Amino acid sequence: MPKINRYIDIDTLEREAKKDYIDRHSPFVHCAAKAKKGEKFAITVRVGNEYSHPDDFDHYIANVSLYNGETLVARADFVAGTLGGQGAKGQLEVTFNIIPTASKLNLAAHSYCTKHGLWESDSVSVDVAE
Repeated sequence: MPKINRYIDIDTLEREAKKDYIDRHSPFVHCAAKAKKGEKFAITVRVGNEYSHPDDFDHYIANVSLYNGETLVARADFVAGTLGGQGAKGQLEVTFNIIPTASKLNLAAHSYCTKHGLWESDSVSVDVAE
């Protein structure tokens, strides 16, 4: 079982290097607080909030996965160079569109860095109306 790294509120950290390391690997789930059952619902996952991640051939974000509870609902894979290649930095962002079928969504995302492993977002709850 791989170690899963989690986001820590970087405002509570003193060392800038530690803030950078945690933030640039962490996925953040962005979506509306309410959805409608049976209608397309957009969920954006952004890796890094304040800091950008490198995009080198041996150090990049290889994939982003979206979960509803323990169920994988979407995944996007990337290759080195997606954000511009050697020396480039940026926030990787992907939008997934799903059709909610239950009365509630409990969304979380994983991002996988080829050098620093698996990172998990905080969960986001979404109410789904009929």
